[in-house]
Amino acid sequence: MRSLILAVCVAAPALAAQGRPSPAPPPLGGWTPVPELPGMGRPVDTATVAARRRVLLARLGRGVVLVPAAHERELERDYVQDNDFRQSNTFFYFTELETQDAWLLLVAGGAGETVLFLPPRDPLQERWTGLRLGPDTTAVRLTGIARVLPTDSLDPVLSAALVRARGPLYVPLDQTTRDEPRFRDLLFSGRDVRNLRPTADSMRLVKDADEVARMRKAVDISVLGHVTAMQAARPGVWEYEIEAALEAEFRRNGADRVGYPSIVGSGPNSTTLHYDVSRRQTRDGDLIVVDAGAEWGQYTADVTRTFPVNGKFTPRQKAIYDLVLATQQAAFDSTRPGTTIAQLNRVARDYMRTHSGTLCGAQTCDAYFIHGLSHWLGMDVHDAGDYSTPLKAGMVLTIEPGIYLAQEALGVRIEDDVLVTATGAEWLSAKAPKTTAEIERLMGRR
Repeated sequence: MRSLILAVCVAAPALAAQGRPSPAPPPLGGWTPVPELPGMGRPVDTATVAARRRVLLARLGRGVVLVPAAHERELERDYVQDNDFRQSNTFFYFTELETQDAWLLLVAGGAGETVLFLPPRDPLQERWTGLRLGPDTTAVRLTGIARVLPTDSLDPVLSAALVRARGPLYVPLDQTTRDEPRFRDLLFSGRDVRNLRPTADSMRLVKDADEVARMRKAVDISVLGHVTAMQAARPGVWEYEIEAALEAEFRRNGADRVGYPSIVGSGPNSTTLHYDVSRRQTRDGDLIVVDAGAEWGQYTADVTRTFPVNGKFTPRQKAIYDLVLATQQAAFDSTRPGTTIAQLNRVARDYMRTHSGTLCGAQTCDAYFIHGLSHWLGMDVHDAGDYSTPLKAGMVLTIEPGIYLAQEALGVRIEDDVLVTATGAEWLSAKAPKTTAEIERLMGRR
């Protein structure tokens, strides 16, 4: 049962004075909207994150887990394009907290143990950063973690836990955490230190109900952005104008940020897979590839639509487009538990090869399908997980065939987000117009 989060906390009066409404939560029963505490983020599904921690400890058997939160990025050193802070995925997965400079300590074996370490609150600093979650009873109530301590007590508590656990120390090792001074010291201490990431990442492959709800929200926001992009297109507009309309719709509907740099490529730029500078002025007759996804609640969508800037496909464009669309449908029809991404990729390429005729000249059109069909989706746009893993209900992946004819300045990519179900699959992004008739009808109403 989802825990209810009370709005009674030391920060409530200040937040009320700001008059800032709380964003609506995902449509799941029992998740009560409360005023946001900066550094805390949205309400925590305490039962779900506790269940994730129990699964992790059961898989590890014995040992100690130490997971750091992310740090604020430095304006003087980093090129901050949106927020100056985004939580690390591993810390978020096991806490759903957006607070920075925190630590999570878990002890496997026996009764298990969970300790959250938070920086002490600094009223002077909060004048600059806003209110923070501190190591007090408010944090206990909001996080569902019974033991919350200040960060300066981490070292003695960690040492005692390692003695009791008599097992290895698991830490998430990646490009970010390898720079943690405490991790560097532990790695060279002679202690048995192991990488937590493989185990934690494997857990993230199958999404629970909370994750699916967040992803549905991110996808729904993204769909609205793509519809707005189609409505903003007309010959002569600049790619950046379409991008601005799309991303404004993301933010208007509550997106935290974009999940990745938006791709708006028209004409010749439609054939460049990761073109993201948006500096070309569109011309009558161009196709536009828009690959963009909103992030909401730390989870991102990844949706691509291709449409004519003037609102009408030429016969040639329609023929190429319909082949890509039919290829996508063939792959979707084969998506079910037990299959693999490699098998879906073969299905898509075989279909495109068989049905391309002379559309792409002497070669079949699969020769111009120059990227993979799918990738995992979740907190990252290319989410963690082993691609050889057979599909299971609860996994989320993209299906995105494409044809790129650079000599014709004609690129088509169609990408949707797909949830694997017990009997097949579900289009999560189905509300974004996708057939040529749907797209032309929408653009005709501009």
